Amino acid sequence: MNTTTAWIDDARKLTVIFNDRSLVSYPHVEPIIYWGNKEKYFQTYIGNQIDDTTIIIHFYEDLPIGESLILQWGELDIPIYAGAIVRTKWFDNNYSAVDAILGAHCKESATTFAVWAPTAISVKVKLDAQFYVLKRHNRGVWRSTISGNWHGATYEYEVNVNGKTILVSDPYAKAMLPNSEKGIVVDLSRLKQVDENNQFRPKRTSLQDAIIYELHVRDATIHPDSNVINKGKYLGMAEIGTTTKNGYSTALSYIKELGCTHVQLLPINDYARVDELNPGPDYNWGYDPLYFQVPEGSYSVVPENPFARINECKEMISAFHREGISVILDVVFNHVFIMEESPFEKLVPGYYFRYHENGILSNGTGVGNDIASERGMARAFILDTVDFWLKEYHVDGFRFDLMGAIDIETMRQIEERCKEEPVPIMLLGEGWELSTALASERKATSRNSAQLKSIRFFNDFFRDSLKGNLFHAGDTGYVNGNGRFIERLPGLVSGSAFNLFGSSFVSEVTQTVNYVECHDNHTLWDRLELTNKDSSEMDRKKMQQLATGITLLSQGVPFIHAGQEWFRSKFGEENSYISGDLINQLDWQKRAFENESVEFVKSLIALRKKYIVFRMTSREEISRRLHILDTPNSVFGFTLLGDEEDFSIYVNPTKEKQQLQLPSPGNWKVAITNDFHKSKEERTVIGEFTFITPLELVVLQKSRKSLTSKNPDSFVNIGGIRVE
Repeated sequence: MNTTTAWIDDARKLTVIFNDRSLVSYPHVEPIIYWGNKEKYFQTYIGNQIDDTTIIIHFYEDLPIGESLILQWGELDIPIYAGAIVRTKWFDNNYSAVDAILGAHCKESATTFAVWAPTAISVKVKLDAQFYVLKRHNRGVWRSTISGNWHGATYEYEVNVNGKTILVSDPYAKAMLPNSEKGIVVDLSRLKQVDENNQFRPKRTSLQDAIIYELHVRDATIHPDSNVINKGKYLGMAEIGTTTKNGYSTALSYIKELGCTHVQLLPINDYARVDELNPGPDYNWGYDPLYFQVPEGSYSVVPENPFARINECKEMISAFHREGISVILDVVFNHVFIMEESPFEKLVPGYYFRYHENGILSNGTGVGNDIASERGMARAFILDTVDFWLKEYHVDGFRFDLMGAIDIETMRQIEERCKEEPVPIMLLGEGWELSTALASERKATSRNSAQLKSIRFFNDFFRDSLKGNLFHAGDTGYVNGNGRFIERLPGLVSGSAFNLFGSSFVSEVTQTVNYVECHDNHTLWDRLELTNKDSSEMDRKKMQQLATGITLLSQGVPFIHAGQEWFRSKFGEENSYISGDLINQLDWQKRAFENESVEFVKSLIALRKKYIVFRMTSREEISRRLHILDTPNSVFGFTLLGDEEDFSIYVNPTKEKQQLQLPSPGNWKVAITNDFHKSKEERTVIGEFTFITPLELVVLQKSRKSLTSKNPDSFVNIGGIRVE
């Protein structure tokens, strides 16, 4: 059987791969290309021989893509398919249909199906059990309108591509059967609508006011003591008034009380590894994306109903909005779960993913494939997906997983689309430099932040400076290393955009996302147990409070991992992406037990929200209002000058009591401290000298107005010595 195949690899090049070495030297005549539908021939000439089974052939004019072509070579009839040509500029210029409306668009009387498959020679839609032929239109879009009320019908595409006829689900599907078995036609106007007039959608004056709380839908409520009815589900996240058995708030009500402005949800679009009909034994963070415009079914209370997950997801988002909390979606536009099984690869083989120049698949993401966001139709899909979640679900932001693998132009166009919304949309991502097959100057990395002024970047320099290099297990930073890297702190607290304090991380102070913990890697508590195992538990707790406090008091947008405020542990598990509920669940009993620490973090959040000097938006303003203080040993201090209030913040990472000289004499009130024993007293420092205790973070506040105390006897300094 002859399985010799010819691949169109460039606008004027065929690569012929013979299945038998003896055939390479067999044809002694010039080959010719035959287009049967038009009865047209294309002249060719033989190029070089690559190896024993591969020959390059050139031709003189463009070949039609998506047509049945044969290379006639002597007695051989060799099928011709689209190969590496799909990754050329020529292909995008001639076949990208970026303005096409794709997917299944359902009305009561008819549904229009449209799919982009330029290399296919035929496409049908299988609607329930019936096949309907789609007509080829310009630039490889196949489309047909089928009369009837198809709301709720299953559908797939039957595609003939590269000599095979296969069934493919629609990458633009909005609803699916359980476990992504088939797409479902849906008239979204018949389902729940999210606050159509944006009545409850939080309206932010500035995104610099944001405080982000990272959350996994299932983790948030699955613990027995959450006392949520619909544990681990969208609807569980929508329940309010829930408490532990001893009356401490949980779930949504807890997040509202904590004071964060945004929740960032780990991926909630359809993903792999979890049986949606029986999710209990399985677990996944969600970074194995399957269908990007379909909510994950395992979070639904009725997963067998394709529409339930849509309604329930919308109810969850509406519930957050009613509580004044904005919703950021974690989106994974850098890879798919298994490339060969994805609808992208089945519909247009070789197009949607990056390859190196040698033909090897790019794997900068480390999961086997990199989505080629820079290609026209990959970018169009990403933009269409962002648009869909904004329009249909009214989300308030997107966190881009491995954003450094996405190209700058795609991110720019996302920026422009988001500006159309009636509320400011939070855009943030991991701007790491990855070894994907894309030039560094085209990547959406923190190094290129000057080209993406509306996008924020996770500040790993901030993270590692406070707790040590993430990828060196025993490494320490400022809070757990006795003040190590203190020289970096001026740059960190001032927004990481000042060359004055060393190299900047981002170009603007409005671009840094400050954090010390997220879903990835060890929780901070688990790391401290590794790096500071000889310290007492109380000392480690104070170290964590220092890190969380610096995060919340620095310029930029602070980011907190759910449970960080009560020393969340994953029992030493560094990568818990499929580790199950016992490892990943939020322990609401621990939340109650560590309520003092929760109240400390709550007070920091409240302070940040009340005073604008903690969330300034320009280098000029920060230069005028923020000043680094002279401090002893490893203590770090800075002052913030407000219009009516001044603040001095001190952090002591040592285990020794230290004397402080304040920036000016006066009546300084201790606004916040993690020395909880003292926080139960009214404390005011009169004068300019005081003490800071071991592993203490203290915020001192002084009014620019005259300050008198109702009880002069209460005037003591932080060290407990009366100074009256």
